[in-house]
Amino acid sequence: MAHEETIVSGMSGRYAQALFALAQESLSTDKVAADLKNFDLLIDHNPDMQRLVRSPVFSAESQVKALDAILARAGIEGIAANFIKLVAAKRRLFAISDMIRDFNKLSDVAKGVTRAEITVAEPLNDAHLDALKEALRQVSGGKSVEVNVKIDPSIIGGLIVKLGSRMVDGSLKTKLNTIRSRMKEVG
Repeated sequence: MAHEETIVSGMSGRYAQALFALAQESLSTDKVAADLKNFDLLIDHNPDMQRLVRSPVFSAESQVKALDAILARAGIEGIAANFIKLVAAKRRLFAISDMIRDFNKLSDVAKGVTRAEITVAEPLNDAHLDALKEALRQVSGGKSVEVNVKIDPSIIGGLIVKLGSRMVDGSLKTKLNTIRSRMKEVG
């Protein structure tokens, strides 16, 4: 457990560690991770859910009651559903996204997975994506790499890679801004 404490910390880390231990014990980490991901997506894509989660106006009882219906409709059950309702009952629902993030970190470490966020100007074809995954796998010491690709035409070209906590910005936009800054210094 000492190693896990360096991965996550604070209140959200403590909740995530407790949930992760329970999920491991019941051999259901993948199911819990999937349910938590679905719940996080519900929050991200629904302003009413964001209000329910973040607003201090709702009582713990009303949050739990609303969550019963929402979780049932979303098919989120078992350990994840009980955890989310416990967090609401303890008046900590405002931090659920941080808890989910910390749970995912613990799960990734246990599986030997590294996450990468790639930002590109245009979609990558399968061959380029596979080559990028392989390069990132080698850079990460042979770990499995899960890639999340974002499209941002404003970077013009090149790419931005965030692998774990390391970030490499090779975008054309950043390079042009650097050149522009240097030209201003000279002129």
